[in-house]
Amino acid sequence: MIGIVDYGMGNLFSVSKALERLGVDAFISENPDELGNAKGLILPGVGSFRDAMTLLKEKKLDVFLKEYVETGKPLLGICLGMQLLFDESEENGLTQGLSFLSGRVIRFLGITESGETYKVPHMGWNRLSYKTQNPILQNVEENHVYFVHSYYVTSEDQEVILATAEYDVEVPAIVGRNNVYGMQFHPEKSGETGMRLLQNFLKLVG
Repeated sequence: MIGIVDYGMGNLFSVSKALERLGVDAFISENPDELGNAKGLILPGVGSFRDAMTLLKEKKLDVFLKEYVETGKPLLGICLGMQLLFDESEENGLTQGLSFLSGRVIRFLGITESGETYKVPHMGWNRLSYKTQNPILQNVEENHVYFVHSYYVTSEDQEVILATAEYDVEVPAIVGRNNVYGMQFHPEKSGETGMRLLQNFLKLVG
C-alpha cells in the first residue's frame, strides 16, 4: 500500500491515477497515523517551497516524514516534493527544507552567460541523462520527461544526483540516497518512461 501525502499543495489526483494504472493500491491522507502504515510514501507538490513547508509544519507532517524515513521505508518526492527533500530554498526568502539530502533550491536566472534570455519556468519535455547506476533507473532508457519548474536544486554532494537534464544549466532531475528519492519532473505526466520510473520505485517499496 502506497500513501500519498496530502498537505494541501500536491497534484494528488494525477499521481493517484498513475498508481491506479499500475495496479497499485494507494490512498491519500494528511493523517500521520494512517500514512505511517504505508509501505512507501509519495510526497507530491506544486507551488511555493515556503508555503509547502508552512503547511507541512502546521500538520506536523515534517516531523512525521523524518520519523518515517528513519524506519527505512521508501519516500519519493515529485516536483516541489523533490525540492522539499533538500536543506533550503531561496524561493520567497530563505526557507529551511526537510534536509534528507544536502543542497539548496535556487531560481533559474533566465539569462545565459553570453547574455541571451531563456524562458522561466522550465516547461515541457526534456531528455534525461543518467549519472550513475541505481535500481530506480533500471531498464529505463534516457528518454524525455515532462518538467514544470522555475527553481532547481544545486548540491555539492554529487552522489545524490542520479540523473540530470540540460536547461542552460545542468538540472538534477532524479536524486536519491538510501530510501529517499526525488524526481523534479512529473513522472505521472511523462508517458511510458515516467510510468517505468514509478514502477521501479514501487519495486523498491516491495
